[in-house]
Amino acid sequence: MKEVAAYLMLKLGGNDSPTAADVTSALSTVGVEADSELLSKLLSSLDGKDLAEVMEAGKEMVVKLGGGGGGGGGGGGAAVEEEVVEEEPEEEEEADIGGGMDMFGGDDAGGGDY
Repeated sequence: MKEVAAYLMLKLGGNDSPTAADVTSALSTVGVEADSELLSKLLSSLDGKDLAEVMEAGKEMVVKLGGGGGGGGGGGGAAVEEEVVEEEPEEEEEADIGGGMDMFGGDDAGGGDY
């Protein structure tokens, strides 16, 4: 898999036909050792093929495998009934501002030159 990933990155980087040495070099720069047998199989299977066509054929093969299953819900064990305690919301008291103030601190609630 690491060989495939390195090969694809080299192709995306502009190398139209990566060699075994290119892939090995790319992997060694990140401290990974390439499997020469798998690499030679990969390169021989891709030799002379258009990568876009190979990937499209692979995508069609993956579709045939089907999607994931229902996926378990976790849990397990006996069902435990939880007791729901409803808390009554506290009512906030409204502050009485004495008939109103204007936002500029004046005493009269209405009127004015504004």
